[in-house]
Amino acid sequence: MKIGMVSDSLGHLGFEDMLDAAAALGVQGIEVNTGNWSGAPHMDLAKLLADAGARIRFRAAFERRGLDLIALNANGNQLHPTDGARQLGVVRDTIRLAGELGLDKVCMMSGLPAGGPEDRLPNWVVSSWPPETQTILQWQWTEKLLPCWLELAALAAASGVTKLCVELHGNQLVYNVPTLLRLRREIGPVVGANLDPSHLMWMGADPLAAIDALGDAILHVHAKDTFLNPPKQATTSLLENGSLTDIPARAWSYITLGFGHDEAWWKDFCYRLRMVGYDGWLSIEHEDVLLSRREGVRRSVALLQAVAPVEISDFSLPPV
Repeated sequence: MKIGMVSDSLGHLGFEDMLDAAAALGVQGIEVNTGNWSGAPHMDLAKLLADAGARIRFRAAFERRGLDLIALNANGNQLHPTDGARQLGVVRDTIRLAGELGLDKVCMMSGLPAGGPEDRLPNWVVSSWPPETQTILQWQWTEKLLPCWLELAALAAASGVTKLCVELHGNQLVYNVPTLLRLRREIGPVVGANLDPSHLMWMGADPLAAIDALGDAILHVHAKDTFLNPPKQATTSLLENGSLTDIPARAWSYITLGFGHDEAWWKDFCYRLRMVGYDGWLSIEHEDVLLSRREGVRRSVALLQAVAPVEISDFSLPPV
């Protein structure tokens, strides 16, 4: 396994400075944010699409530092009822650019549409009652999600992109193992999981069990931790909508690797990934509001260096 980083983890730095810092901190590859929920401080998507020379210079900046360019990330909501068309444009351009850069992987969200054709805000259904919830889900999947994803899969095939990596994330139509596997069945193996354990943690799922259930559907991994706050959970549950910056008041918060779950947990996480055949990138996504970005990335790299297998197995059984 190799240690990567989502470029927004050092989003306060310019492009060249971000690459220098990442290399100095021990990161081996970068997943670059292209837009939508990100301000994309390290990429001009339109310019890179239009200018072959700019693409050459972009890739060369990584190569000079011994860094790999591992994926593009267009996280957002391309099914949003009022802003979806713009966000879908970013996703399409990201897939096209990935192909132009020789990348086979794009990270993204499934999207979350409205609850019906007249609604103007997304609707995340998380219960089976009252009965209209099932009507909403049926409409969301058949009228919005599947047509969009069939188009994106066709665009990926035309662009040479073989992995559309869907992050299992709250407030998205695909947010857990069953919904990811359903989308994969409907669209094909180009769709797989960007497994970010931090979201499964706050939704009450077990990321270790998710690894076993997903198997070869895991196409990418984000390395991000969650701090669970039992005294707050006891009264609020894990359904938390308080300020992301008020960590003491929250039932859960995103946190630097090792501060939510210890090294032993992360060792188990990495070993289970290898057990199901995943030996790819662990891409650090730093979103801890109490630590500096550099410290968060530095500590995360150190933890992954301690727990992630890096060499190919050379075990063989003795001859009988």
